[in-house]
Amino acid sequence: MNLRLSLPLILVLIIVPQSIQGSGLKTFLNTLSPKSPYSFVFPLSGNVFPLGYYSVSLQIGNPPKDFTFDVDTGSDLTWVQCDAPCSGCTVRTELQYKPKSNTVPCSDPICSALHWPKKPECQNPKDQCDYEIEYADQGSSIGALVVDQFSLKLLDGSSLVPRLAFGCGYDQHFLSAHPPPATVGVLGLGKGKISILTQLVSAGLTRNVLGHCLSSKGGGFLFFGDNVIPSTGVSWTTLVSPGNHYTTGPAELLYNGKPTGLSGLKLIFDSGSTYTYFNSKTYQAIVNLIGNDLKGKPLKDVKEDKTLAICWKGATPLKSVLEAKNLFKTLTINFKNGRTNSQLQIPPESYLIVSKTGNVCLGILNGSEVGLHDSNVIGDISMQGTMVIYDNEKQQLGWVSADCDKLPK
Repeated sequence: MNLRLSLPLILVLIIVPQSIQGSGLKTFLNTLSPKSPYSFVFPLSGNVFPLGYYSVSLQIGNPPKDFTFDVDTGSDLTWVQCDAPCSGCTVRTELQYKPKSNTVPCSDPICSALHWPKKPECQNPKDQCDYEIEYADQGSSIGALVVDQFSLKLLDGSSLVPRLAFGCGYDQHFLSAHPPPATVGVLGLGKGKISILTQLVSAGLTRNVLGHCLSSKGGGFLFFGDNVIPSTGVSWTTLVSPGNHYTTGPAELLYNGKPTGLSGLKLIFDSGSTYTYFNSKTYQAIVNLIGNDLKGKPLKDVKEDKTLAICWKGATPLKSVLEAKNLFKTLTINFKNGRTNSQLQIPPESYLIVSKTGNVCLGILNGSEVGLHDSNVIGDISMQGTMVIYDNEKQQLGWVSADCDKLPK
């Protein structure tokens, strides 16, 4: 079981160099305008259950080497397990990143930005610039900032090779209760300066827009830029600023299309969280609504299934959520945008899973019990089958139903 939560407790802000690898690219970049239509699309692997994460493979270094990253819109820093050597690494040495005298020194302005408002604690200006990041599930990574080239494919099939800053993690910690994904690192896609997207935007390579489409069958795709966004049918709501998280709201919660009395909710959209989390009051109200709705129906509470906090057992083991979806109702998040409303539908198949023993379990959890306090988090389970768009240029978040099994062309 992977109750992954990605929201960082330590936010990392770094101003990144805008250098790009290769003489040919210099001429190419001079032709770009702020409205350049270049987009990147990356296939995804993974699923909500049983894996608990979606991952992307990226090539780093020269010659390029493949690394798999947990896709995380809930944090900024991209880091990879690093053979420096490594303590607490979860992958074999040959799969780790090997630094080649490419660490960022303490004297570099990006190191000062990393430690702001404090100053870097360095005895020598030539010492490496260290980072430490801790996540809401109490996993953490300690390492040094490095710069290397990434081989990135554009939507049209051509490639670019920008040099980007990321973390070389040589000391990782994971709680035994939350096994880490079988990835080599985290792809941080938050709004901070160190985010890979922010660096690409600073280099003039793409628009400050990203999105993902997570398939309920497993896999999907991730994109940077706005070329793959449908021209019609997208619902939008405003992103709350400041802050590095993709926060929306206030919103109200509907159950089966009817008001629940729960309003004023702010919600963080976080692809680094497997499940959806609500604060204690909202969570308990949802549990009560579902529980009352299930009375007289052929599902009974089952305490021995520890897959998630709440599971139900049918007359026979279930193979798919689709077999039980008609027994549950749709949750709706209603965003009030001035005079207009936009609604995010969360049907039963986007908040339920079927456990390995064939029981149906609630993929909505109590965030107050895992250190999220009053925060609400929309995780992977509730974003399946939907293209979710994080538009940093217009400070808005969008969504539209989509076929996440087909890569855009």
